[in-house]
Amino acid sequence: MINIPGRIPITIHPLFWLTALLIGFLSSQGSPLAILLWIVVILVSVLVHEFGHALMALAFHLKPSIELVALGGVTTHEGKDLPLWKQFLIVLNGPLFGFLLFLSAWGLGKLPLGETLSTVFLFFSRVNLIWTILNLVPVVPLDGGQLLRIVLEALFGKKGFRYSLIVGMGLSLALSVLFFLSQNFLPGALFFLFAFQSFDIYRRVRRMTEEDHSALLKQAFEQAELDLKEGNKESALAAFERIHKQTHEGMLHFLSAEYLAFLKYEKGETLEAYKLLQSIRRRLSREALCLLHKVAFDQKDYQLVAEIGGTCFQVMQVKEVALRTAFACAALKEEKSTVGWLEAAFQEGLEDISSILKESYFDPVRESPLFKQFEKMHAGSQASE
Repeated sequence: MINIPGRIPITIHPLFWLTALLIGFLSSQGSPLAILLWIVVILVSVLVHEFGHALMALAFHLKPSIELVALGGVTTHEGKDLPLWKQFLIVLNGPLFGFLLFLSAWGLGKLPLGETLSTVFLFFSRVNLIWTILNLVPVVPLDGGQLLRIVLEALFGKKGFRYSLIVGMGLSLALSVLFFLSQNFLPGALFFLFAFQSFDIYRRVRRMTEEDHSALLKQAFEQAELDLKEGNKESALAAFERIHKQTHEGMLHFLSAEYLAFLKYEKGETLEAYKLLQSIRRRLSREALCLLHKVAFDQKDYQLVAEIGGTCFQVMQVKEVALRTAFACAALKEEKSTVGWLEAAFQEGLEDISSILKESYFDPVRESPLFKQFEKMHAGSQASE
């Protein structure tokens, strides 16, 4: 990791160099000098592009920083929220700087500087022209996708973001198919990745509400997360409770409920955690669903434990999850499922199974042939040990 301090700090991640090296190798047939040239071209081109974003952000009194990552560069900036027209200019300035780099390199390539330098400058110009054009394709996360988002948000409000994702998904898939059919597999795979990213973002934001776009609520939520990371759990708990009460639906509402549930569970308030998670059951993360599995069992909601046991076992393939689900299925008189979950718990390392089978949870299925067969088989195996 390379960190370059300054008014616009720059961080270069190791994967950036690895990706540049791979592109250079694939594009130069293994020539060391050509690979080095590719790395220089990629480094300079990405930096110039990102400085276009950063300098415009600086002009609007923000604090920009640049990161060079695996698939290019990312410019972030801290400061007050900007109107859409200023956001548009920050995004547009990246491709504009790339285009100016193309013009400069193209002009220098026409000068009598010798064959080698002229070839290098023309190579620079060709790469930057192609990248500038591609980067303006209206697909997230490209700048063209961000520009489309800003325009559609200006026309349709917050719904414009979702509309831009839909456009990006369709266009990315069409371009991906087109590139694959023409046997250009690398750009085809890249645009397929963009289509998947757009779909994933759309899936997560389609339930966002106006409350989710509140700057005050987002700031309060971020501060609560920071308090939690720093170990200030009481402060975080109070903040998440305020956010949960102030919101009624949307991502902030669901996420604050999850955080609250985990914090209350740590404090031993199992019933409160159960009520919170049960109220947003269809929107839970996988980790929160596993917590619901625990607290639902504590509250004797065996039907729910049995329903979500399979999903939880995929997330946490441990004997405790399997055993809880076996207890719940037995209470529901589901002997086949009970035996299946007991077998899963045994496979995950459950010991002293004979004493476990004596638990009163299994009384409703104790006389079933399946349970007796399982009990006899495992009692026999432990006796032989």
